[in-house]
Amino acid sequence: MTRLSTAVDPRAPEYAAARGAALERLAALDAEHAKALAGGGEKYTARHRDRGKLPARERIELLLDPDTPFLELSPLAAWGSDHPVGASLVTGIGTVEGTECVITANDPTVRGGASNPWTLKKALRANEIALQNRLPLISLVESGGADLPSQKEIFIPGGALFRDLTRLSAAGVPTVAVVFGNSTAGGAYVPGMSDHTVMIKGRSKVFLGGPPLVKMATGEESDDESLGGADMHARTSGLADHHAVDEHDAIRRARRIVARLEHRRAHPAPPAAEEPLYDAEELLGIVPEDLRTPFDPREVIARIVDGSDFDEFKPLYGSSLVTGWARLHGWPVGVLANARGVLFSAESQKAAQFIQLANQRDIPLLFLHNTTGYMVGREYEQGGIVKHGAMMINAVSNSRVPHLSVLIGASYGAGHYGMCGRAYEPRFLFAWPSAKSAVMGPQQLAGVLSIVARQSAAAKGKPYDEEADAGMRAFVEAQIEAESLPVFLSGRLYDDGVIDPRDTRTVLGLCLSAVHNAPVEGARGGFGVFRM
Repeated sequence: MTRLSTAVDPRAPEYAAARGAALERLAALDAEHAKALAGGGEKYTARHRDRGKLPARERIELLLDPDTPFLELSPLAAWGSDHPVGASLVTGIGTVEGTECVITANDPTVRGGASNPWTLKKALRANEIALQNRLPLISLVESGGADLPSQKEIFIPGGALFRDLTRLSAAGVPTVAVVFGNSTAGGAYVPGMSDHTVMIKGRSKVFLGGPPLVKMATGEESDDESLGGADMHARTSGLADHHAVDEHDAIRRARRIVARLEHRRAHPAPPAAEEPLYDAEELLGIVPEDLRTPFDPREVIARIVDGSDFDEFKPLYGSSLVTGWARLHGWPVGVLANARGVLFSAESQKAAQFIQLANQRDIPLLFLHNTTGYMVGREYEQGGIVKHGAMMINAVSNSRVPHLSVLIGASYGAGHYGMCGRAYEPRFLFAWPSAKSAVMGPQQLAGVLSIVARQSAAAKGKPYDEEADAGMRAFVEAQIEAESLPVFLSGRLYDDGVIDPRDTRTVLGLCLSAVHNAPVEGARGGFGVFRM
């Protein structure tokens, strides 16, 4: 039998401690997510509703098929910056008329939906997901354009938004724009470059330059309606393909557009899957509060894969990395999960072979991170850890099957790269609240700086200031600890969201369904030179 057993004891003190810590992290995470959900706050939301308009998330809810999930992406974008959490934009994946789509929606309660640098990064990430996975892109538009004080950070890279719309269309990926209010200046190109555009009578305004700018540029007197209203664009310019009477009608028309796309996914949905044998609730108590304490990733795998059924590959070789085959919501996956943190030469070679096998069989890969990196030391350097680590990174870099990554514990150093961190372009990357990621652990980094400073003082023949050293170490440890936390990294879009561990199976199932809209084809050779 290949069904995984479990050693988790919910009555054990260490389990209770880990669960308690997880619940505290989740409560803190909920508070940060609430900031994004609040948008511009009660005052501006009430003003928006008083104008007869729906908030961004209610527009999305009406657009989606009833009782279907919405996988929101990057909800903590801009966290820790000078801009509001969420970056005045909602993005995610949902089902419209039976078709999985990427949906973006400006939040006009936040500075009129103006785009700041994090809005741009978030929108570009959504476009990337749509293109990679061949998902139709629906833009729910209501924005005053660029947040002008931030224009120096937006103008040059912002052109990529319009580039992406044309590339999606050229690749045969449909794009739909529904304009609920202003879509001005550069923002006018969103409806202008989308395949299908819906505008609302008396509400939609699309123009390159509004009346004040036209007055300044040409001296011409004009008004919103004649310059860029829905009636004008439906009757005169031809920009509006559909002329809706109100927001609900606009959303109905958008749903009909999607229904008529006849969009076909590359792979049919799999049959119904068997649930795991073990309760997802137990995932809260598996990862210790102190990430230096090892845990068995099979306990995680057993609670997310179908039937807890897992065929392990090379279980006796390179045992610090668990590899094997499973199904998740019916989709086949190859799983790589760190068992004891450190990656040695055997683990690296095992991973490279496993990744090649997945590519040979066109099977997506799931990386579960809990690594401190590749092993260091004279013995390991002489044993070839550099070339073996490079072999694993080579395999990850040149693999062509979709990769999904979940940071469940530590993800430090080059181990983050070898386990398909953000720079290696996984289709999706999520983090648990327990995760931490940096060039190395806070204590190690502070210790390295201390050793270097001591050596420098000794080389100069100067006494070493132990008190200053202790202060420096404490400062550096606190800084790296703060910068290693998932909310900090998620704010910079280094992941696609921080998720509740109990939702991992559902999130991954939605992602696997999304990636199978595009052909899943592995690399046939083309891995470059493996140094043996």
